[in-house]
Amino acid sequence: MRGAPVIRLNAFLLALVVACALGVITSQHHARKLFIELETEQAAAKKLGEEWTQLQLEQSTWATHKRIEALASKSLGMRLPDSATTVILTPGTGGPGSPARPSAK
Repeated sequence: MRGAPVIRLNAFLLALVVACALGVITSQHHARKLFIELETEQAAAKKLGEEWTQLQLEQSTWATHKRIEALASKSLGMRLPDSATTVILTPGTGGPGSPARPSAK
């Protein structure tokens, strides 16, 4: 009659071991899914970083002075002024067409 409690104890311990094994399997599966998701997100972040770098390069190419000058001359008919028609004004002096200064008496 002493064998019945031992068999129950062994069955209980076996059930406990099976439950622990299932818990380990479940947690490992969950950890693997999270790791795969992490790698996927890291790959997406790397791709976005590369795309950002490419867009910055493209923006700097579109904004070069040479390109803007070419577009201004071609599309808008703009050109650099001739040195003969350029007037440089300095503070305190009148330029062409400015009123004459009254003379001090």
